[in-house]
Amino acid sequence: QVQLVESGGGLVQAGGSLRLSCAVSGRPFSSYAMGWFRQAPGKEREFVAAISWNGGTTNYANSVKGRFTISRDNAKNTAYLQMNSLKPEDTAVYYCAADSNVAPRVPRTWGYDYWGQGTQVTVSS
Repeated sequence: QVQLVESGGGLVQAGGSLRLSCAVSGRPFSSYAMGWFRQAPGKEREFVAAISWNGGTTNYANSVKGRFTISRDNAKNTAYLQMNSLKPEDTAVYYCAADSNVAPRVPRTWGYDYWGQGTQVTVSS
């Protein structure tokens, strides 16, 4: 069984930064592409960013390009989401997810197999 645990959420002022972490256990971390998603109150969950199994390729939602950076450390079984220049509209519960389909050259925005419990990010104006 694969387990994902997010951390690093919190309250930050607009323009500030946060770094989210996602620790993965249960199977070799390099077996998965990793993604971050978010869900704001009253809205559907949306894709934020993804990274290939070896970190060589990334994929971002247009709304976060240039502000967020996804990365991973396969030696530490951990994925990260560095969030800069945060805006109130970034407020959401952020989830990390693991995708066992590592074949696509560009990591997918859908079809993830395992999910964390989420961490709240609140950006005040």
